[in-house]
Amino acid sequence: MAPYVAEQITDATTGKTHRRLIAILRGVQPHEAADMARALVDAGITMIEVPLNSPEPLKSIAAMKDAVGDAALIGAGTVLTTDNVADVKAASGEFVVSPNCDIDVIAKTKEVGMGSWPGVLTPTECFAAIKAGADGLKIFPASIIGAEGIKAMRAVLPADMPVYAVGGVGPDDFATYAKAGCDGFGLGSGIYKPGMTASDVSKAAIAYVSAHDAVFG
Repeated sequence: MAPYVAEQITDATTGKTHRRLIAILRGVQPHEAADMARALVDAGITMIEVPLNSPEPLKSIAAMKDAVGDAALIGAGTVLTTDNVADVKAASGEFVVSPNCDIDVIAKTKEVGMGSWPGVLTPTECFAAIKAGADGLKIFPASIIGAEGIKAMRAVLPADMPVYAVGGVGPDDFATYAKAGCDGFGLGSGIYKPGMTASDVSKAAIAYVSAHDAVFG
């Protein structure tokens, strides 16, 4: 994935542009996955993550890829092992997100041609992830260090390394975190939790997109 430009990012491989938002659909089930993905894409969110601790996540990834793969990037979250990476690749996933900085997972992800977004919280983890080949950094949980902590780390990180805040950051926080140097955000239970309908997801996504565009547009 290429560095971020203007209000969107451009995928170097496909030429697709994407807002700086990753929808995290923890708990999504295969039978609803396609409808949820369509709702997100219609609202303007085109990077979608299915955590591997969801029910049958690989089936959901494949269903989303079939439904909106021409418009969206579909990836997996909570990827903890190299075997997980191989499974995501087999399901046609395009990027891998982890809650931790595992060098082997990053290396395997890049080896098979997917985008790598490890979870980091300290400068040491950030630079270890970058050295291993990460495409972007997931500051998690961002609420622990806040915008000021991210600002301090951003001062020493490569300017072209995307930094996303994930965990405890809502649309009302976008401006503060962007000012601190965040390039984008991962959206968790505010965008989806089990029991929500596609209509619910659409309404939430529209609100997030509006907040995003007010900051980055």
